[in-house]
Amino acid sequence: MSNVEEFPLAARRPTEYEALVAAGASALDAIPGAVYICDNEGWLVAYNSEAAKVWGRAPELAETRERFCGSHRLFLTDGAPLAHEVCPMAEAVRSGVETRNAEVVIERPDGSRCVALVNIRALKDHRGRIQGAINCFQDITAHKAIEDELRRKHQDLEDFFENSAIALHVVSGDGIIQRANQAELNLLGYSQHEYVGRHIAEFHADAPVIGDILHRLASGEQLERYAARLRAKDGSIKHVLITSNCRFEHGRMINTRCFTMDVTETYEAEAARRASEARLAATYEAATIGIAEVDEHGRLLRVNDALCKMLGRSREELLTMSFLDYTHESSREQDSAFYARQIRGEIDNYVIRKQAIRPDGTSLYLDVYSSSVRGANGRFGHGVRVVQDVTAAKLMEDRIRESEQHMRDLLEALPAAVYTTDAEGRITFFNKAAVEMAGRTPLAGQQWCVTWRLYTPEGVPLPHDQCPMAVALKEDRPVRGVEAVAERPDGSRVPFIPYPMPLHDANGRLTGAINMLVDITERKHAENRQKTLIDELNHRVKNTLATVQSLALQTVKHAGSLADFANNFQARLLALARAHDLLTKRHWQNAPLRTLAEEVLAPLAGGAQARMTIEGPSIDLTPRAALSFTMALGELATNATKYGALSSENGTLSLRSQRIETAQGPALRIEWRERDGPAVTPPTRRGFGVRLMERCIETDLGGQFELVFEPSGVFCQMILPIASCAENG
Repeated sequence: MSNVEEFPLAARRPTEYEALVAAGASALDAIPGAVYICDNEGWLVAYNSEAAKVWGRAPELAETRERFCGSHRLFLTDGAPLAHEVCPMAEAVRSGVETRNAEVVIERPDGSRCVALVNIRALKDHRGRIQGAINCFQDITAHKAIEDELRRKHQDLEDFFENSAIALHVVSGDGIIQRANQAELNLLGYSQHEYVGRHIAEFHADAPVIGDILHRLASGEQLERYAARLRAKDGSIKHVLITSNCRFEHGRMINTRCFTMDVTETYEAEAARRASEARLAATYEAATIGIAEVDEHGRLLRVNDALCKMLGRSREELLTMSFLDYTHESSREQDSAFYARQIRGEIDNYVIRKQAIRPDGTSLYLDVYSSSVRGANGRFGHGVRVVQDVTAAKLMEDRIRESEQHMRDLLEALPAAVYTTDAEGRITFFNKAAVEMAGRTPLAGQQWCVTWRLYTPEGVPLPHDQCPMAVALKEDRPVRGVEAVAERPDGSRVPFIPYPMPLHDANGRLTGAINMLVDITERKHAENRQKTLIDELNHRVKNTLATVQSLALQTVKHAGSLADFANNFQARLLALARAHDLLTKRHWQNAPLRTLAEEVLAPLAGGAQARMTIEGPSIDLTPRAALSFTMALGELATNATKYGALSSENGTLSLRSQRIETAQGPALRIEWRERDGPAVTPPTRRGFGVRLMERCIETDLGGQFELVFEPSGVFCQMILPIASCAENG
């Protein structure tokens, strides 16, 4: 038995885990960074506000327990999904493995992502057992973006240098070649080992020239297309133009950056050109396109017959003009600016479409290809302008453009949603109706469909890459006879019929597709209403036939004669028909009590309408309640016409209704009272009419029915539960 007595639990120093959990969220918020803590089973037990900000959500720890991380989703930096149960925090609580400066990608519930720098350490008790782990992480998205941009720029620079089609090399201040790209090595036929590290003068055929180059560069002068000759490995001479400048630091030349343009073929072609000039002159005039030579001021030095015919001017007239003289003022500034750059050597050639004017004032459109002819020293000699009349093509393009605009205006005006895509399914156009239907403006580069989410008519999610438009493009065929449901960002849904149609160019190549989405919400509602109405009609017809059958049997049973049966049965059928007419007019939706009463009483009252009073609140009865109430009211009215108040000239009738509260809930009380008619004698037996009214009120509607034959007149009270009879109860 140990002589050392253990400290009481209250005196034991708390572990890191216990201290952090006990500190609470306010203490964690004091930590400059995102922090959360998991227990030894990985359950999230605490986090600070910075963690919730990075996650884009704030987990409710008391309601829903989450393991290992509070993020919506996790990914590795290469985009691969990272399940929470295998994330670094899971490893820490299971095996105590620490994570230092690891990078993971966190996806928030809204779809945005950030890169987080993660540092995780297991939290152990005094005996070394893992009680949990803490994760300190921070959003380094901006840092990663800068890092990626710097890396990309560096790669671009390296790619530009190494893979440029123009020969490049860097020479140190003492003339040693430091770097050369593959184009430079290919130009002279050397390898990197044979070329880099040697003095640049070793490769120049003319010592004075390289001496002049180095002197000018050392003096801070920039070289622009400096002509020189270089000696290739095979002994051949390359004629080149060198563009170069120097980099200085603290007044000392560090190195030069040289662009070497091989003009050997041009140099050699010059001699061939002179030899072929005579042959060229013969074809010059025979050309069917316009050709002109112009000086540095734009004056025409030479024109062929085709250009004269094209411009409607004689050769003599054109040779007194510059090419700007027959250029329309709308094109003059652009052509002049391009030609000035060509003269200065900034560009060797350019192509322009411009408008020109003939002497008679008519316009034409010309495609002009302007190139330079330079002397051996690189100085501008003259320009050669090849001119083609494209007036017909320009007018056709304008008509096509107008047609396209007209088509866009037409599609924009359509009430149906319309959009187009390219051959890869990327959306290229959508009209306002498409935006309204989708409940959003489609995003740039979105594919296949303008909608936010899609479902089949049965409610099954339909991926966009499997939608009818995607099928039409992938299978190059129109899709017909399908329906789909679009969900807007606000959660509302729109059923529609798509009509995707692939589009092709003149060669039959697929260029895209057009789709029209027809909103069939109203049709669906109409179909549902029609089905409901048919179901209701079937139900009503069956009930009506049963009611008619019951009326016939009971009327026969209590009729004293055939005439008595005919009169009573006809009256009851008419009452039933009037109720049906009123409900049919209102599409079997509801029937106002007052209107029902007027419809039933008016035909029976005749000239006694002035002695009838109908009072009460405006209440819409359900179709079932309307039929039952009409049958009961018809029986009362028929009796009043034959024997009661409406059978005499002085009798009065009142029908009053009011809302009341009963022990069973809100109810409607309807009172029928006759006065000043013939003296009333209670019947000796309960006839079918009374039993019919009781069944209509008590059995069909669950109400209460009371009929009293007072000497002064018949009194009837009907109490109907609002829940079973009133549409607006």
